Amino acid sequence: MTVIEEIRKSIAPEMQLFTETFAEALRTDNPMLESVNEYVLQKSGKQLRPMLVLLAAKLCKEINNTTIYGALSLELLHTASLIHDDVVDDTLERRGKPSVNARWTNKIAILSGDYILSKSLESSAKTNNLAILKAMANIGMQLSDGELLQLTCTQLSSDAEKNYFNMIRKKTALLFSTCTEVGGISVNATNEQLIHLRNYGEYIGISFQIKDDIFDYSENINIGKPTGNDIRDGKFTLPLIYALQNTNSEVKEDILLLLKNKEFTTENIHTITQFTHNNGGINYAVQKMNEYKDKAIEELNGFPDSEIKKSLILCAEYVASRKY
Repeated sequence: MTVIEEIRKSIAPEMQLFTETFAEALRTDNPMLESVNEYVLQKSGKQLRPMLVLLAAKLCKEINNTTIYGALSLELLHTASLIHDDVVDDTLERRGKPSVNARWTNKIAILSGDYILSKSLESSAKTNNLAILKAMANIGMQLSDGELLQLTCTQLSSDAEKNYFNMIRKKTALLFSTCTEVGGISVNATNEQLIHLRNYGEYIGISFQIKDDIFDYSENINIGKPTGNDIRDGKFTLPLIYALQNTNSEVKEDILLLLKNKEFTTENIHTITQFTHNNGGINYAVQKMNEYKDKAIEELNGFPDSEIKKSLILCAEYVASRKY
């Protein structure tokens, strides 16, 4: 049994209902949309975010239809954002297969993403819960804010690490936080429970993104997306920020020059990657990732021991230990 299967075990019937509802939401009589949506369903991945919605709800009370529609709305929003991000980043591969924009065109990808985003709004309306609608509206804004911040994080500054954490909080962590919050809201969790659920989601979201940024410096062919993309895009993520800010070697100036001039040949990408490894960037990023993973688990201390709590702990550990 895989780790994901172990996590899903305690919510297996509810995840099956979610999967069926997700497929139903993407049904359409438009042949082009149908082709894209079927392709998206085939590449839907581990569905970590809806699992978090369901686990957070079941940690407090029993899952209901509001929980399912909340999970559906968030997964559709996430799916739409990935399609749009691949266009923005000119990414040609997603989860080991061609991205939607690579398989079709940028126009079709954008319009299909818009359609899925609209389905997300429709699903959030079906919750009939104003607090969930407000949470969805907020996360929609934060995701765009975070992506725009990332586009500006292309220079090293004294505040680079602080800016990095602000960016990944908006770009990634708050979506995880909204998942656990919406799960709690859907079953009328107490305010105290909601605070811990939000914090748990945010911390594992930060851990998740740091892990993704570490992957960009990996040569693991099983990751399912090209490595070195952040470097090619001139993005200063945590491993590179630490390596540059904690060395005075002559190589540092050479690396900064490569980044400034955008000289991203295969050889130069390898040079930047090795510099980051050799100057502690990966080790530091792993340390910070594990710190946030541990903080996430601590947020569960106030909840009674149960299979659901074990699944949430396992989820935090998985986020930091995953191989892709």
